[in-house]
Amino acid sequence: MSRGARVLPGLSLSLGVTVLYLSLVVLLPLSALFLRTAELGWGRFYEVATSSWVAAAVRFTLGASILAALLNVVVGLLIAWVLGRYTFPFSRAIDAVIDLPFALPTAVAGIALSTLYAETGLLGGALSSVGFRYPWPAWRGFAGGGWPIEWTVYDRISLAPLGVVIAMAFVGLPFVVRTVQPVIEDLSRDVEESAATLGASRLQIFRAVVLPELAPALLTGFALALARGLGEYGSVIFISGNRPDTEIASQVIIKMIEVNETGTYADATAVAVLLLGASFALLLAINLLQRSAARGNAGRAAG
Repeated sequence: MSRGARVLPGLSLSLGVTVLYLSLVVLLPLSALFLRTAELGWGRFYEVATSSWVAAAVRFTLGASILAALLNVVVGLLIAWVLGRYTFPFSRAIDAVIDLPFALPTAVAGIALSTLYAETGLLGGALSSVGFRYPWPAWRGFAGGGWPIEWTVYDRISLAPLGVVIAMAFVGLPFVVRTVQPVIEDLSRDVEESAATLGASRLQIFRAVVLPELAPALLTGFALALARGLGEYGSVIFISGNRPDTEIASQVIIKMIEVNETGTYADATAVAVLLLGASFALLLAINLLQRSAARGNAGRAAG
């Protein structure tokens, strides 16, 4: 093969295919979404976006998605560390189970979770019998004076906010594990052993040596899990039920399309644009933090 030969086509053809595919799959659908929303006008868009129904659903979706992503970062880091650093019986089977949410239909996951955590379910019934309770914040606004957030105590998981968080965590966990695990496997243990010989504790080694190396991967996994949670629908609707306090933005969009009394198709696209904007802003902030962490690691390595 000559020096100028390429396995893939040249830049012009490859770039053309890339741009065409992205335009058909990503850019055109998003453009159609914005164009349909533009039919409403700014007045109607603001009215839809600030309505109590939409605002409550978007706030709950963002809060539950962020909480599920944070939970996945903690648990996913632990699982990735165990799979990447230790060899034990059935480790390959456990490693394969991590990918199950990728292949499992979300509706099946929702039915399984709602059955498990229902008040008559295996875990739901056990927690109910021991008096399980947890608080959840709800936005009440500034109209009545005082603190704008009030706390509601729930005694169940299914048909409650915690069930939505668990469903989002279920579908987002593989993103964190598969992002962090390769980094853990590639980490050199020499620096950790050197720090240990100098008298550093395990917590100090993790905080000063391991965590800075894992920070970019953790932020990437958090962003992917957050994005999956924001767009999740199938696994959530079964465990959340048709309740105002557990309604996510995707359910609002579906109701606006299916029930004419609650909105129009253009109103549904307005909610979609609102959720898309919030997702983009969060992902942009996380990417900026990820780049900052990567530059910090590069600076420490150079020093």
